[in-house]
Amino acid sequence: MKNVSLLTVASLLMLVMATGCVEDSGCKTTKNGLKYQFYVQNEGNQPQIDELVDVMLSCTVNDTMTIIPAASNVLKLAEPAFTSDFMEGVALMHVGDSASFFVNIDSTFKYVFGMKQLPKEFKSTDIMKFNVKVNDFFPESEYMKRMIEKMKNNDPDATAKADAELKAYLNANGVDVKPTESGLCYVMTQDGNGEMPVQGNTVKVHYTGKLLDGTVFDSSIERGEPIEFPLGVGYVIPGWDEGIALMSKGEKGILYIPWFLAYGDRGAGGLIPGYANLIFEVELVDFK
Repeated sequence: MKNVSLLTVASLLMLVMATGCVEDSGCKTTKNGLKYQFYVQNEGNQPQIDELVDVMLSCTVNDTMTIIPAASNVLKLAEPAFTSDFMEGVALMHVGDSASFFVNIDSTFKYVFGMKQLPKEFKSTDIMKFNVKVNDFFPESEYMKRMIEKMKNNDPDATAKADAELKAYLNANGVDVKPTESGLCYVMTQDGNGEMPVQGNTVKVHYTGKLLDGTVFDSSIERGEPIEFPLGVGYVIPGWDEGIALMSKGEKGILYIPWFLAYGDRGAGGLIPGYANLIFEVELVDFK
């Protein structure tokens, strides 16, 4: 009997290791089979499908291998794609909550990481755990506004200097224009036909990009071929997504784009420095 008891204890220990989570330790299971454990659980509103959730997130396998190092991420909350999808768990959380979700490793690699097969160093019985802390959640429409404010607040002195440079340029060149809510300035120089693109349309645009000192850093006109891209999906800088949406087919104009709607504090390609306000002479050639 003693040997049987020891074997029973060993079996129970193996079960704990295999599940990574037991009811007595505070672990619970959703009706869809997701095992989870809250460490901090508040009250109030919870994120809704398609809202963006600002989280601190990490992911481990067997508590020994880190797949995703702890870092701040913004997730778009979606319907669970499979049984034991951690998205189901995120939907249970409130601002300030922290929890762990024990997920199906095969399905997570397939649907979350986009891998057809489980990497050979892992087994389907391995314990995959997402550790999540919710900082905030909000509608997708607020994302850009929040990112802009975050950029501005990172370096107030550089922000003030860049803002002053753009205002001085507009005043010195007699550009009398009312900025949009985001801070973009657009001046039309040639009427279009009135037909305007909407989000998701593929637009064809000719452009010349300049720094405030007149330096040309890029031009589709010099290349002899307009650029094409899907509008409003983040394929181009925010100032372009917003500005081109203001135009109609055949219209020409000038976009005065503040740094935070352009390439931010890092710049781009070695030709555009950080905190650079940009000028784009643009023509909406066509869209479909």
